[in-house]
Amino acid sequence: MCRYTSCLLFQSQTLTVNRQMKRYSVPCIAFINKLDRLGANPDRVLSQIRSKLHHNAAALHIPIGLQSEHKGVIDVLQNKAIYFEGEFGTDVTEGEVPDEFKVLAETKRKELIETVANVDEKLGELFLEDKQPTTEELMAAIRRATINRRFTPVLMGSALKNKGVQPLLDAVVSYLPNPSEVSNYALDTDKEEERVLLSPSRDGSHPFLGLAFKLEAGRYGQLTYMRIYQGLIRRGDTMVNTRTKKKIRLSRLVRMHSNKMEEISEARAGDICSMFGIECNSGDSFSHSKTSSLTMESMHVPDPVISLSIRPESSNDIEKFSKGINRFQREDPTFKVHYEEESKETIISGMGELHLEIYAERMRAEYNCPCITGKPKVAFRETIQQPVKFNYVHKKQTGGAGQYGKIEGEFIPLDAEQYTKVEFVDQTIGMNIPKNYMPAIDKGLHDACERGLLTGHRMSGFKMVLLDGQHHAVDSSEMAFRLASIGAVKQAFPTGAPCLLEPVMAVEVNVPDEFQGVILAGLNRRRAVITNTDALEGYFTIYAEVPLNDMFGYATELRSNTQGKGEFTMEYLKYQKALPKLENELVEKYKEALLKKKSK
Repeated sequence: MCRYTSCLLFQSQTLTVNRQMKRYSVPCIAFINKLDRLGANPDRVLSQIRSKLHHNAAALHIPIGLQSEHKGVIDVLQNKAIYFEGEFGTDVTEGEVPDEFKVLAETKRKELIETVANVDEKLGELFLEDKQPTTEELMAAIRRATINRRFTPVLMGSALKNKGVQPLLDAVVSYLPNPSEVSNYALDTDKEEERVLLSPSRDGSHPFLGLAFKLEAGRYGQLTYMRIYQGLIRRGDTMVNTRTKKKIRLSRLVRMHSNKMEEISEARAGDICSMFGIECNSGDSFSHSKTSSLTMESMHVPDPVISLSIRPESSNDIEKFSKGINRFQREDPTFKVHYEEESKETIISGMGELHLEIYAERMRAEYNCPCITGKPKVAFRETIQQPVKFNYVHKKQTGGAGQYGKIEGEFIPLDAEQYTKVEFVDQTIGMNIPKNYMPAIDKGLHDACERGLLTGHRMSGFKMVLLDGQHHAVDSSEMAFRLASIGAVKQAFPTGAPCLLEPVMAVEVNVPDEFQGVILAGLNRRRAVITNTDALEGYFTIYAEVPLNDMFGYATELRSNTQGKGEFTMEYLKYQKALPKLENELVEKYKEALLKKKSK
């Protein structure tokens, strides 16, 4: 449902929401609000819905009076007047259409029939045959056209005084799709996340599957909001978290009405319910058994591409800070937190600059804990450009048993699509290195990759192929081979033509046509590669690939260049080789940091 203010012109946020609804094919009904306000003009708003949002819209209501004289609305469909009396409009009375509105009501009904007949085949046939549709036929046609996003019914009222709200809720039930009319799909993790159609049946004949889509810190602990997509769940049942495989017994089940709770005994497909005492993250799926491989959201979580340090302004807020950070991690799997021992700082990582700014602001607004953030750091990577062989011996003799491990093999660069991976391949023959030491060698490889040799960033984009080696019956151990693996990486990496990789983002910018030139110029300054452009309904969309390091501050620039009318989305796409100039700058900074550390 979209709400529009009757006394104001459309704002940029209205256009943004409309584009989002169109992108995700969401059917909608419109409600023109605040008819009791000075300057209320619902006809102007309806005209803007048609001209600016390009909706095929028609009014279902006519206001009875405007501004201080607003008393109710005329239902064009059923040809009756609805009055809202009492302090908060709770007393709804119906009556005959006043004489002064009868001609207008008839005109608006004809306009409504014609508008819907243009997009609905059944009503169109009646219209061409000059037959007058019944109220039921017209309501059915409006429902079909609304669900197919071919028509937007427009209702009117004043929400503050509950005028028009009751007919609006009736319209939601009458014209918008119910859960059984929407196709929902789960992902099968055993079949590479193949899509599986779920049954909307409410008879409980299909296995239970639900999604925890929101977490809230309540008086009784964490309150988990869950949408049931298939089957049913009863109080006292046991369900399984598909991510952790932990069994959870459901002791309490409630339905939320704003801030009020209603105890319920069961919830079926299509219902939204809440529960207490469930330890989970936002986006977790729940099923009926551990053997179920279905999940509602992808189990793949992309690695963060940007980090910054964060700390509370006051040391007295440490407890609030810790509570907020833990909650945010449960809510968002792409939000990562770790403590850096070397700098003694808490580092938060996410998918973009704005992503982390929002969490810093939420810490202030929701936990009254203002925070100080450091400069954002991009998650660069290091890799090698050519194969390099290694032959490394780790040998250390102490008073007792020593340490011995010898490994031979080759580091081979991976394709650009696999720049974020580090692989270990065992191609040894015989028992020169016992197989029980292979996990230790693999762990040593990944430990060595945590801090690169060029700039200190993580190493990836290559695989270690182990060809041969040697062990000692007494001195060899898992520790020895883990250290041998670390030593082999440090020895061979500098001779493999190391280079720096930077994350590249897929950026989509949507702006009015008049700002096209300035936005294209701004993207080119940020080393953008324009991959596609699109123009529709007065808006221009640019698709580009831009290095994340060049995207800092773009939100502010876009707002100032488009008078707040432009918007952009950004998501991780790939890693690519960084420019030599940028690589040299980071190498020099890393060397300076190492010198300072040694001097201390």
